[in-house]
Amino acid sequence: MIDTHAHIYDPQFADPEAMLAAADEQGITQIWMPNCARETIDAMMALAERYPDRCLPMMGLHPCYVTETVEEELAAVESWLNRYPFFAIGEIGLDFYWDLTHIDRQFEAFTVQLQWASQRNLPISIHSRSAKDGSRNAFAEAADLIEKLALPNLTGIFHCFVGTVDEARRAIDLGFKLGIGGVSTFKNGGLDTVIPHIDLEHLVLETDAPYLAPVPYRGKRNEPAYLKLIAQRVADLKQLPLEQVAEQTTRTSRQLLDR
Repeated sequence: MIDTHAHIYDPQFADPEAMLAAADEQGITQIWMPNCARETIDAMMALAERYPDRCLPMMGLHPCYVTETVEEELAAVESWLNRYPFFAIGEIGLDFYWDLTHIDRQFEAFTVQLQWASQRNLPISIHSRSAKDGSRNAFAEAADLIEKLALPNLTGIFHCFVGTVDEARRAIDLGFKLGIGGVSTFKNGGLDTVIPHIDLEHLVLETDAPYLAPVPYRGKRNEPAYLKLIAQRVADLKQLPLEQVAEQTTRTSRQLLDR
């Protein structure tokens, strides 16, 4: 299986060899690493160089790291895209959960990176987290921007998808896959009413480690080894064998790699 979204360069993973060995025991053959900002690049690239076939880096500016320095951050992203063969741009998008201070800059950064992805024919990993009070829907606004720009060659993953069936179908119609993670195992996560209605070919698996650990590890440090728990949850919701979920989600992930 492929973990399509994990921050395994995070300081919480002080022993990457043990983390990777545990993942290997669970059949996790590859881990995709989204970047956040300049401050995370060195640690991410160190893992990519040490484990080039297992730990694949993306390059992008995470919306939560967008501030007054957005121009410098984007310049760093572009510089790295020009000198390293990244397979994807990410994680990029919109986050309304904590603070709306830099929302205009978030849209600016998202737009620029969508344009780069289109120009370079690279898939993207989209972060979309809505406001706590429900006043702004980040998925809807991200989808609206993608539709408005109408850029060619755009595809990728709506990471940590937690939307409705209608939103899932909208993402699919836009050419994207849905990243299913630990929230699918939460009692009130809401995906139990969505996943059964979405064809398996549109889903990929992710942990978002070290965040959003699945049940029974909820609240603890997440890691790629727990991906199998997410795959089993998808299998249960769709009433399919685990092996079929593992095989199809891996195939779908590789299609993004090989485009």
